Amino acid sequence: MDNPKIIITINRESGSGGGEIARLLGAKLGLKVYGRALLQRIAEQFDMTLENMDRVKAQKTSWWGDFCRFYRQFDTVSQSYGAGSVPPAATPLSLYYAESRLLRELAEQESCIIVGRAGFHIFRDHPNALHLLIMADRDARIARIAAKQHLSDKEAAKVVDSTDKARDNFVQTVAETSRYDARNYDFTLNVTGFSAESVAQFLADNILKKFPSLKTE
Repeated sequence: MDNPKIIITINRESGSGGGEIARLLGAKLGLKVYGRALLQRIAEQFDMTLENMDRVKAQKTSWWGDFCRFYRQFDTVSQSYGAGSVPPAATPLSLYYAESRLLRELAEQESCIIVGRAGFHIFRDHPNALHLLIMADRDARIARIAAKQHLSDKEAAKVVDSTDKARDNFVQTVAETSRYDARNYDFTLNVTGFSAESVAQFLADNILKKFPSLKTE
């Protein structure tokens, strides 16, 4: 890449408000934000619903076992990418490879923000990548999910725990690291008590110091 684009990846705990912060940050920096909606293109490739994709990605598997299953279908996946064909089976690793390829294609075309998708790992060697982890206290996350989804605190706690466990399993499978390892990130922020707007502004101010070229994109 002669003029590599700027890539900001955001990993987040369930209920931390990381998605909202990403949208606000994108608006402030003039960047597109790619997250869950991006999966629709992958889901179509694998002839799956987004819910089924979530279940596959949440599976806790050994990297080697998953790789062997992926390798057996590699030719089919490669040939079918973008052609609408259906691989024989989807595994966490095969979904990761499909997402990675799509995200890298996007990153060659434009600077952007990537929410989740193990983006910190996909772009770990990118020369203009900045990786963020958004966290919040568990009680605050439960309260946020309860209000957002109209759930009881007990129900919201189950959503928070199951979502975080699924994300943990996926990152461990594809990246062989903990998503809580601070060495994977440039910023790790506990946003409890701060508004999404103030966090997004803080990040925008500091990102523009590191990448002043964003002002002119």
